[in-house]
Amino acid sequence: MAEFVTLDLPEGAAARRVAVLRITRPPLNLLNVQVMRELAEAAEAVAADANVAAVVVYGDDRVFSAGDDVAELSGLSARQARAMASDLQGALGCLARIPQPTVAAISGYCLGSGLELALGADRRVIGDNVKLGLPQIGVGLIPLAGIRRLTLLIGPGPAKDLVYTGRFVEPDEAKALGLVDEVVAPDDVYAAAIRWAGQFVAGPARALAAAKAVFEAGPHGLDRAETEWSDLFRTEDRLIGTGSYLADGPGSAEFVGR
Repeated sequence: MAEFVTLDLPEGAAARRVAVLRITRPPLNLLNVQVMRELAEAAEAVAADANVAAVVVYGDDRVFSAGDDVAELSGLSARQARAMASDLQGALGCLARIPQPTVAAISGYCLGSGLELALGADRRVIGDNVKLGLPQIGVGLIPLAGIRRLTLLIGPGPAKDLVYTGRFVEPDEAKALGLVDEVVAPDDVYAAAIRWAGQFVAGPARALAAAKAVFEAGPHGLDRAETEWSDLFRTEDRLIGTGSYLADGPGSAEFVGR
């Protein structure tokens, strides 16, 4: 049973709903090896749950995650680090592998591996008092999973600045860079994330998953789009969507998620 990650799944739902994946390792929600493994396991569980329409990832109203557990890292040898690097890298990228839309609801601090985790979400909502950054350089390390995704998101120049300096980013700059998508009052972070995720409760699940797969394919997106697009012609939602459009116009389809 997970100790530091909770997963609120809609059980026996008549309709698909929003799941909430929460990091619960107070006071700072530092990501040690156990937390990252629990995150990966939770992501696998939610990905396989047909009742889940979208996922909100959250810490609490004080902190999303202040990042790496430096005390744990300081005790690793190079051999130990190399042996676990692939698994930890995969765990930090677990949100990108969830086929449903994901949104990180970020309060307080989102630093180091905490920000690397959030970069894998489809959307990031932050409070207007949040501090973000990748400060690993200050302890002689680099981000394990976030450099490539950060570069794709904000460009190589700004990404290098953040990684090389390890500096904190204020909300206004984060929004201007494209590092986050929405800035709200601190008390509204969770509700704003739930609202965004709620848009997909009645959406075409297979089409949303296909779109996400194409985005994740990166430079191979054109080839992946061909496969995903043609495979959607096997789905009930495609039949429902096209039939509804022809009969009643856009926005009238009632999808079933299959």
